[in-house]
Amino acid sequence: MGALDESLTKLVGDRTAKVLADSLKLRTVGDLLHHYPRRYVERGSLTSLDELEVDEHVTVLARIEKVTLIPFKGRKGDRLEVVVTDGRSRLSLVFFNQGWRQKELRPGAQGLFAGKVGLFNRTRQLASPDYQLLDEDAGSEAAQQFAGRLIPVYPASAQLPSWKLSLCVQTALDKHLGDVGEPLPAALRDKHDLIPLPEALELIHRPRNQADRERAQSRLRWDEAFVLQVALAMRRAADSALPAVARRARPGGLLDAFDARLPFTLTEGQQKVCGEIFADLASEHPMHRLLQGEVGSGKTLVALRAMLAVVDAGGQAALLAPTEVLAQQHHRSIVEMMGDLAEGGMLGGAEAGTKVALLTGSMGTAARRQTLLEMACGDAGIAIGTHALIEDKVQFQDLGLVVVDEQHRFGVEQRDALRAKGERPPHLLVMTATPIPRTVAMTVFGDLETSVLDQLPAGRSPISTHVVPAVEKPNFLARAWERVREEVGKGHQAYVVCPRIGDEPEDPKKRRKALPDDPEDLGAASDERRPPLSVVETAEMLTKGPLTGLRVEILHGRLTPEAKDEVMRRFTAGQVDVLVATTVIEVGVNVPNSTVMVIMDADRFGVSQLHQLRGRVGRGSAAGLCLLVSDMPAGSSARARLDAVAGTLDGFELSRIDLEQRREGDVLGQAQSGVRSSLKVLSVLDDEDVIATAREEATALVAGDPALERHPELRTALESLLDEDRAEYLEKG
Repeated sequence: MGALDESLTKLVGDRTAKVLADSLKLRTVGDLLHHYPRRYVERGSLTSLDELEVDEHVTVLARIEKVTLIPFKGRKGDRLEVVVTDGRSRLSLVFFNQGWRQKELRPGAQGLFAGKVGLFNRTRQLASPDYQLLDEDAGSEAAQQFAGRLIPVYPASAQLPSWKLSLCVQTALDKHLGDVGEPLPAALRDKHDLIPLPEALELIHRPRNQADRERAQSRLRWDEAFVLQVALAMRRAADSALPAVARRARPGGLLDAFDARLPFTLTEGQQKVCGEIFADLASEHPMHRLLQGEVGSGKTLVALRAMLAVVDAGGQAALLAPTEVLAQQHHRSIVEMMGDLAEGGMLGGAEAGTKVALLTGSMGTAARRQTLLEMACGDAGIAIGTHALIEDKVQFQDLGLVVVDEQHRFGVEQRDALRAKGERPPHLLVMTATPIPRTVAMTVFGDLETSVLDQLPAGRSPISTHVVPAVEKPNFLARAWERVREEVGKGHQAYVVCPRIGDEPEDPKKRRKALPDDPEDLGAASDERRPPLSVVETAEMLTKGPLTGLRVEILHGRLTPEAKDEVMRRFTAGQVDVLVATTVIEVGVNVPNSTVMVIMDADRFGVSQLHQLRGRVGRGSAAGLCLLVSDMPAGSSARARLDAVAGTLDGFELSRIDLEQRREGDVLGQAQSGVRSSLKVLSVLDDEDVIATAREEATALVAGDPALERHPELRTALESLLDEDRAEYLEKG
């Protein structure tokens, strides 16, 4: 074990090491050295206070403007209120029964203040924050350290503020910088003018100026891009070397029979993507392709044609969906599209047909046994299911194609578990309903070739989207329910989406925690956001109020599978006017008669999720309407997100906005399960050139040294990127 793999206990002591591990997941010296500052401030350059978000843990550099000691009325104790400023905005600090701090927190003093941003009387405040004064006690270690330098501000925690974490990093640099290896080949560093890694770590933590910081970030950006692209290149190389059975559709077979019954013509985009997929299927090496596209662009149809081609060639296809609702919806819609072609071997079934089986975890024993038998003997050419398809007892006669829907909800190892059920590696088609920028595709799905559907089929109607500010203009919300009634009056149907189910048992701990510690702060409770609106409560409110007389039903994940399927069947058949649901309807649900969707507490959903949800309307000949209901005030970041969704139907543009507002490491982590490290310096939106070049360099290096035998330091860096429990990630087929 190298020095960088040593526990932090030796470096900082048991207590601090435990805090670093528990709150920041930093466990080794290497983890600490690669915990980079979030930003930097210069002495005298105050933090912009008007950008602080409620509930965010922050460290700010500000100047004390006012200090007031307020005794409690009618009892012992006091409250010390300190107002700090950046010259434009103000932030309140509050300390209870700590009046002695008045001696050191004096107006005019400058300092670093760390805590969680809260609200009291609609004013942002930090309650009992940690702080380090920089103007007072100039001889202190922190003040000396920061003198004349950029001040690093680290991602920190309530237990360990930024400046204390900085001291831990300084200790690690002093003792272990010489132990840092060099993962990038010398030729690559010279070619791209990159400084050595030890120097980059020194400068990222101890920059003398902005130029130092930029040089360090440039090098570290390359590390993140290159090591990840090497991992993906090794996976591509391993996959492409595997043997596979070529699957070519049989002329006059199932695919031709299906195409002959289609009541419409494929779009140019669908024809192009199908051509790419069929070419891959005809290869003797397994296809690894990502199919992405706009909401409603016809990805399911493209995937079905690929599955039918494989069945034509004598194989079987399996479609893996993340939820039972989506699996059932896929099964229902595919059976409807195929008609008697989905009744192969059954009385009245087409001669060229096959069986389409459904397998979910909640099926009854008899139905499950029958489905497993049909899959094992090959009668079911197409199998659709949830994680149940991955179970050990599931067998296929000849699995030729695996289609994974909603890849971001599955890890690499899950899709590989299903692929392993083929005697020889089956072809793989991954679908994502969320459009993603090219650089994200290269970074997150870099082991897959990409096909993009950016053309909507004929017959799709436009969707208009509007924000409904429920608090500012309650009459707008009343009008929203009138619009629902109007659409139902025309014979159409509606969705109402809520962020919560509403049948959860009340947690008394959470309730107590919501109350402030000090009785004088009870007023702060009024500033806490109310709980998210729920399906159960909203449905009751609507049936007793604005939608009285309409057929309103609910759908959520905790209903039994039979109940969920029955509700969706009735809704699809037009026997339900309004479906009040959670996000179980987010993808795959296809009811062309639905024309309006009202999303309650829309600000509690992500941008891409909102785009997915509204894609459930406007799927027929009538125009779609999506209403985003929110309590958030105009000018807030939450309202800005909703305005962005209302302003465009371009899913690719919205995906960029969504990514800008989230930590990019989360995007990586969701899709590439098995990867431990998040992106820290690399921006998958802003660093397209670095990512593309790193991909080329990584591909060339892996081609010349597939096992990285000539690059041991790179191999070490690669192993640290991968979760120890899934080190076989690179070797999987």
